[in-house]
Amino acid sequence: MHTHIANGDSRLSFWPRVREFAVPPPMIESATARRLCGDWAGACAAAGIDVDLNLRALARDHGHELAARVRADLRHLAPDLLRWHMPRIAPDGLLRPGLTISLARYGPDSDRRTRGVHLVVRTPPGWAAAGQRISLALWDGSDRASGAYLYPHPHPHRRFRLDLHRHLWDARRSHELGVRSGAVPAGSAGSAGSAGQARQAGPAGQAGPADPPPWADRSAGAAPSGSASDLLDLVPQDQPCAVDRWAAEAEILLRADGRPPGAVLVRLGARHRLIVAPDTDPGDGTGHWDGDVGNGARLPGLRVARASASGRGPALPVLPDAATWVLPDLELLRAGAIDADRLHPLVAEALIPGYSSATPRTVRDPGHPRFVDCRGARHRIGLVDGVLTALDHDPDEIRREELLAALTGTPVPCLQAIDAAHRRPDCLTGVRERLHHGDSSGALAVVEDLLGAEAVLRDGALLDSLEAAARGRITYGLFRAGLIGRTPPLLCPRPVRPGTRGSRGRRTSVR
Repeated sequence: MHTHIANGDSRLSFWPRVREFAVPPPMIESATARRLCGDWAGACAAAGIDVDLNLRALARDHGHELAARVRADLRHLAPDLLRWHMPRIAPDGLLRPGLTISLARYGPDSDRRTRGVHLVVRTPPGWAAAGQRISLALWDGSDRASGAYLYPHPHPHRRFRLDLHRHLWDARRSHELGVRSGAVPAGSAGSAGSAGQARQAGPAGQAGPADPPPWADRSAGAAPSGSASDLLDLVPQDQPCAVDRWAAEAEILLRADGRPPGAVLVRLGARHRLIVAPDTDPGDGTGHWDGDVGNGARLPGLRVARASASGRGPALPVLPDAATWVLPDLELLRAGAIDADRLHPLVAEALIPGYSSATPRTVRDPGHPRFVDCRGARHRIGLVDGVLTALDHDPDEIRREELLAALTGTPVPCLQAIDAAHRRPDCLTGVRERLHHGDSSGALAVVEDLLGAEAVLRDGALLDSLEAAARGRITYGLFRAGLIGRTPPLLCPRPVRPGTRGSRGRRTSVR
């Protein structure tokens, strides 16, 4: 999904960092192993997803038929794949906070005891988003669901929705990603999930660059003509819009919502909206078109125009965000900014038919010593009994140097290197990235490989980062328990004494 980049940062430098830290390989391996064993709840726990639904209560309230459908979807839910495709925000690539996304919609059952149930995932508000946890719940049109009252927007968002994009979370349909993203031509063998002919593959198994549509030819000397040039004025040239998929995705949206073929709204930014409709007029386009630029741009089977700035007019269905933009993984592969082995296995198999990950995982080797130039000699520092220590200094010399450092003296370079590793190591950036994305176990593994499992951290940036992450997890736990509410503690209004005027000019009273 698209993420706006601030300060001139490039998407090709933003998304590789997200793909490296947001969904680490151990999470994918653990969640996949549990899912294949039929333990969908364990897979969710491995992927950092809290389950807020009760299938027995669902069967009691809405019938066993609906409960069976939900259970079948949960058994094939790939929570690590869902986290991979969740909407994110710049500059750190964290999950978009305060969002409710519909994964599946279930119509009324045979007894007509329900108006429709949604399987949804929710992200906490930004102030409680430490750990990057996600909650999985059911929404039946009310806020009676467990924990729904805690979230600022418990209703499903009409722009961020995945019920029309099951290939982004359902393992049974992950092979559809190639066709839905435009990486695999529709109707090819690869679109059916087998190893078929995709676009020309580049070196090292990367997806080759696809031929751009005629309207997107912005190279030097290229002069698009007619409606193609008009479309260049409507679609931002610096944003990867999936214009060639809009017509098909709009048809899927309208058919799923039970609407006749017509126009849909495409949101490209806070103040940039387009109207997209099928071009069924065989004439010169003199028919009515609700836009600010006349008939807008006309492409084969598609018409695009800028939405009215006044905002008046009939409410149009919004094209989902996942269908508006080019898939980030496809963009990275075509630019050569990422290797296929660094993608999620289901994503790599869908984008590159016939791909198989045969590269073995590297095993961590925390016992390898490091070298330090100490008093004209090359000394080693390494782990001994789970603690980082100087290997070429005897214990008595180390105690003397530690006492000298306690008296504000300057110890030997070996001890200086150990002290720097405790306070501000070279891997601090990677540790912080893992903590920001909720990978506490990965961050601690990096620290243990460097300092040892029995090390006692000293005051410094490393300890501050770990303590901040721990406080954030406590805040999230209090939020989930309903002990904080919707407002962070530091932003709560000051308490008002009974009998005085409140913040809105009303008197408060004690009952």
